[in-house]
Amino acid sequence: MHPMERPIHFNNEQGEKISGTLHLPGAGTDRGIVLTHCFTCSRHTGILRQLGDDLAGAGFAALRFDFSGNGQSEGEFSQSTYTKQISETKIACAMLASRGVSRVGLAGHSMGAVVALLASVKMKAARAVCTIAGRLSGMNAMRFLTGAQRNELDLAGRVAFTSRGRQLMLTHDFFSDADRFDLPTTITHLKIPLLIVHGDQDEIISVAEAYTAHGFNPDRSELAIVADADHMFSNKNHREEVSLQVVAWFESRM
Repeated sequence: MHPMERPIHFNNEQGEKISGTLHLPGAGTDRGIVLTHCFTCSRHTGILRQLGDDLAGAGFAALRFDFSGNGQSEGEFSQSTYTKQISETKIACAMLASRGVSRVGLAGHSMGAVVALLASVKMKAARAVCTIAGRLSGMNAMRFLTGAQRNELDLAGRVAFTSRGRQLMLTHDFFSDADRFDLPTTITHLKIPLLIVHGDQDEIISVAEAYTAHGFNPDRSELAIVADADHMFSNKNHREEVSLQVVAWFESRM
């Protein structure tokens, strides 16, 4: 049998319907990977589609899904927080477990990398985690706001912005929630293997973030630096290179 993909849905803690795509290998498996997407993106980014296909081809179940308020999932983007997305990721892992997956890995891109990392430490079933183009040196989400945006947040309790052609909004809750998490400490005390993937021409998040993160826990983490790759791995050859490395790494760690 050949690998296949099918739509899948589940509810988050708020009762909102989350849309996903499940990649299944040709035969049954007890190994599965949950894939998490970047900020204001969806599960259909090129790198996640590539990973889903290649993981299934290697005998893994793979589930990529849209966070609430993104893609085809229900919910308001303005209600996004790391805590909410971590919860949705854990529920996605539980969906795999309900299908016989007992060994779970996580892989996320950009903001999804941070979510995957933070979710992994809250799950006993997690065996390995991979971050792709993640900002791992620390949160401090307020640093990305302009002075005018900070004033808007202080006065109105929300900030509006445009991303990928969408008019979006975040509230104080997003920023105060982000401040609750300590990424350096999380990585330092990580007990499972961590693969840190980054393009050396990333124009959004510097490759220096990968080296910094590796330094937090060099015994548990490995670096995979992709020459000439940008943040979205927009070059098909780069996506294929990343996917091959990630799949091989999960095969060796799970």
